[in-house]
Amino acid sequence: MPVHPVLQQVTERIIERSGPRRAEWLAATRARAGNKVGRSSVSCTNLAHAMAAMPERAKILLKQQERPNLAIVSAYNDMLSAHQPLGEFPPWLKEAALEAGATAQFAGGVPAMCDGVTQGQEGMELSLFSRDVIAMATAVALSHQVFDAALYLGVCDKIVPGLVIGALSFGHLPAVMVPAGPMTSGVGNEEKAQVRQLYAQGKLSRADLLEAESKAYHGPGTCTFYGTANSNQMLMEFMGLHLPGTAFINPHTPLREALTREAARRAVALCHGGERYTPICDVLDEKAFVNGIVGLMATGGSTNHTLHLVAMARAARIALTWDDFAAISAVVPLLARVYPNGTADVNQFHAAGGLGFVIGQLLDAGLLHEDVTTIAGRGLRAYASEPWLDGGRLAWREAPAEPLDDAIVRPAARPFADNGGLQLLQGNLGRGIIKGSAVSAGHRAVEAPAIVFNDQNELLEAFGRGELERDFVAVIPWQGPAANGMPELHKLTPALSVLQGRGFKVALVTDGRMSGASGKVPAALHLTPEALNGGPIALVRTGDRIRLDTDRGILEVLDSLEGRTVQVPDLSRHREGVGRDLFGHMRRAVSPAEQGACTLFVDEEPAAARP
Repeated sequence: MPVHPVLQQVTERIIERSGPRRAEWLAATRARAGNKVGRSSVSCTNLAHAMAAMPERAKILLKQQERPNLAIVSAYNDMLSAHQPLGEFPPWLKEAALEAGATAQFAGGVPAMCDGVTQGQEGMELSLFSRDVIAMATAVALSHQVFDAALYLGVCDKIVPGLVIGALSFGHLPAVMVPAGPMTSGVGNEEKAQVRQLYAQGKLSRADLLEAESKAYHGPGTCTFYGTANSNQMLMEFMGLHLPGTAFINPHTPLREALTREAARRAVALCHGGERYTPICDVLDEKAFVNGIVGLMATGGSTNHTLHLVAMARAARIALTWDDFAAISAVVPLLARVYPNGTADVNQFHAAGGLGFVIGQLLDAGLLHEDVTTIAGRGLRAYASEPWLDGGRLAWREAPAEPLDDAIVRPAARPFADNGGLQLLQGNLGRGIIKGSAVSAGHRAVEAPAIVFNDQNELLEAFGRGELERDFVAVIPWQGPAANGMPELHKLTPALSVLQGRGFKVALVTDGRMSGASGKVPAALHLTPEALNGGPIALVRTGDRIRLDTDRGILEVLDSLEGRTVQVPDLSRHREGVGRDLFGHMRRAVSPAEQGACTLFVDEEPAAARP
């Protein structure tokens, strides 16, 4: 099937826009592969240090300097449910590598914070910047230069994008992403949301809330809603860095162990010197990023990826813009309904056909680039399959040809919507992103007076006093990356949902972020330019009429802003405490949201382009 002309046009624009910088980076990156295994370039003293603690069998292979040595970079900790299963992976990976005639070493760990734990807390102001810290920690882990490929163990929010950015700084090495999978289903997402709304209204106690939340988040694995963590896993399939179908296999199962061991064997097969040498710089090209955006739109994934995909692409010297996202969203249909875009969780989505079905449908409709390089080989068709254990042996079979539940997943000929899950909004307030697929038809357009708050706590206090029983657009500036690290404001969702449920027209406009699970209330997010960098949002006053129209892509203030002066609030409280004093250099260096809200590429930009 020929690729859709709009996808082809977007891809060609990205290639042209990326131009010589991409070509120069590719040439320099491929040249680093050398002619032998990585450790052959280090001195005997270097190598002795690198293998001193290895088992004798592994030392014999390392001394021979002929067979590959794999790096394991992991986000393991046992506080986060999504990353707890990763603790048992390194021994499996090492055993599988040895069986394949190679070695593997735990090269380093990276931090992994949880937005679910920090949501609404001061620590959330470190969350987005942690992505760049993870990228740097990944580079530190690989800096010993004794590795021929890397296995990246991570799942959630900023962790996978950070690992990918770090991997691209060693773009000559093959990369295999190794996820842990979602926890088994607990309390349903709709029931959980209802409990939160009742608590926000004072109708349930904190003990009641904790009991419900504990039944929802109850075991190892990712949260089961379709937020940023599970959107990460989707992207790694669409972009060819997972073994096919590995995203949503539950942890602590025989199939998960088999896939983890196979990841090591696959990494060995992809190393330089073999017939299938596949560095990550060849996997993550312009077509792969277009495929990632298609996956984001077709499944209604996290708004956070309008930041992360841009930042990951920059690491590969590929220039994405939000106009690319908008053009793709206009032609890619919504094929999945997973909470918050529906009521199903990711386990139900996987059982109904999952990513294998969706990828197959999009390929057949010409809505994906099939001619890409992946860790599974040439072509994306392998990802229209699912893994299973055939008599105890890992195998793959075609994904279902028809959905097993068309309330959760649909064929391309009969989608839930004709366009994608995310939309670009623009107007005299700047440019922002909305997750339109999660907003019901009656709430997709709101025109109402603004109520301006300096932070989310001010809004919640006003809600608690009963002052918000009316139509309004909550405007919360000073939440951008340069102001305070661009925290998620998901804590607002229960209160705003209550007001919407009472029949009021409500919406949110902010230069901050929302959780990947947000969406029931229309929210214009990532507004660029942000208030601190001269964005018009800083000029809005309570009482100004705001128009937000999802279907028409409009975000504007209807009152004149001329002659107004910016009233900058005291931001000093965001500079100290819970580690925030260590991140001042990042707040000063961070790029605007549309450039990925990233701190890592300052040296590559002219001074005039910096915030």
